[in-house]
Amino acid sequence: MTDRVNDRVVVAGALYDRGRLLAARRSAPPEFAGRWELPGGKLEPGESPEQALVRELREELGVEAEPVERVPGEWPVGPGCVLQVWTARLISGQPRPLEDHDELRWLAVDELDAVDWLPQDLPAVREVARRLPRESPGGAGG
Repeated sequence: MTDRVNDRVVVAGALYDRGRLLAARRSAPPEFAGRWELPGGKLEPGESPEQALVRELREELGVEAEPVERVPGEWPVGPGCVLQVWTARLISGQPRPLEDHDELRWLAVDELDAVDWLPQDLPAVREVARRLPRESPGGAGG
């Protein structure tokens, strides 16, 4: 749980599909533009973290997703804000960068270092990488 009652919770979705994690490149605000994150946003009053995650993924990516598991831990993302991450399964839709992002990438676990993550997201991404379902071997070589 948060250390202080007044901490604002920001939820992020570790959206996975076929053993890959979705990364979103920020287009705003300027200090974050060009860096990568797990998509999500702040809880609204009266929302549970799971409800906020579903809403944020719908608004930011145009998809329906199902929260699966809360990733242990919380990470500071600014004064009075903490990040909570949930693994989430894509139910319907094709993710598109609709809000605050200009590019999306599906990354296999061994490709996670290929993008420049926001520093506050990196510990969460490392934790998520240990939990993602793996794609069964036998696909395309690489």
